[in-house]
Amino acid sequence: MPAPASHDAYLAGQSPAHAALLTAFRARLAALLPEADEVISYAMPGFRQGGKVVAGYAGWVKHCSFYPHSGNVVPQFEGELAALGLGFTKSAVHFTADRPIPEDLLRRMIAARRAEIATK
Repeated sequence: MPAPASHDAYLAGQSPAHAALLTAFRARLAALLPEADEVISYAMPGFRQGGKVVAGYAGWVKHCSFYPHSGNVVPQFEGELAALGLGFTKSAVHFTADRPIPEDLLRRMIAARRAEIATK
């Protein structure tokens, strides 16, 4: 399956429930990254700033995921994510409508990714 051409195309291919959740998440990311460009990276919607992808998102069968496009960001927040009952891997945080990523946590994770990019 080819990569979607845009965020809108990606969202159009999601279930109605996931499309609504991801549309809202896209708006949250856009508000936190107003200078970033919307891109498709690894066949997923993302936000690129200064030549690096800062944040991405995707919908899966049972959840949606936030990707900071780094294997170093999520581990910094493991304890907090676990306490919130959010699933995660080294490179992604899984969320649902019932278990969203809190705004402050999302902001701090994006700040960590931006700081990481600034040091490279």
